[in-house]
Amino acid sequence: MKIARFSHQDAIRYGIVDEGELVVLAADPLFAGFETTGERVPLADAALLAPVIPRSKVVCVGKNYHDHAAEMGGEAPAAPLLFLKPNTAVIGPGDSIVRPPQSERTDFEGELAVVIGRIAKNVPADRALDYVFGYTVGNDVTARDIQYSDGQWTRGKGFDTFCPLGPAIETEFDIASARVQTRLNGEVAQDAPLTDMIHSVPDIIAYASAAFTLLPGDVILTGTPAGVGPFNAGDTVEVEITGLGVLRNTARNA
Repeated sequence: MKIARFSHQDAIRYGIVDEGELVVLAADPLFAGFETTGERVPLADAALLAPVIPRSKVVCVGKNYHDHAAEMGGEAPAAPLLFLKPNTAVIGPGDSIVRPPQSERTDFEGELAVVIGRIAKNVPADRALDYVFGYTVGNDVTARDIQYSDGQWTRGKGFDTFCPLGPAIETEFDIASARVQTRLNGEVAQDAPLTDMIHSVPDIIAYASAAFTLLPGDVILTGTPAGVGPFNAGDTVEVEITGLGVLRNTARNA
């Protein structure tokens, strides 16, 4: 089941994607379940938004594919390398990625995003998927020069618009059969199976929840494969994951 957050007639609403229509939900399904209103909205008449705005945080995992760790230099971490993005970085499909004037190089990083559905603290890996609401597509946009010059990652990865998410949340998803592909202006830059992740989704949830409580609506970005690269104003970045759809954003300068 695909869940979308959308704007229609000056209101922000939630709906179940049903072919070319949205079955309107009474409220945010993360907190109110899947009660419907009986209304249907054509997808063509709706503007899709980021499917979730995290209440507290976006948890990200660095160097979670061996080939990406190699291209960034050094070995892959033995344990998940965690960092955070603020929720103010989140934008939706079709929104502009704004390249900040402080940076001369902004990079795309296509990733699987996991949406937490229940309060999770000290969750064991074998129960971790019970705490997942669903999955969507993410782009861990990075000001690479700032990431390097700062010596830590918060500012370089935390600018406004640096966390595109969408187009919808899929509640039933098979990681084992899916690939992530990133395209820059239509040219493939990244392409890898999600099974190439070093640390699995359950292991990441267990590791993160041992450090800090995960709240409903929190998002986990699970890492990116090799092929990350820069983009400029006017470029279009598309991240596609099998079964989840395409997240498309165009860049502009601030």
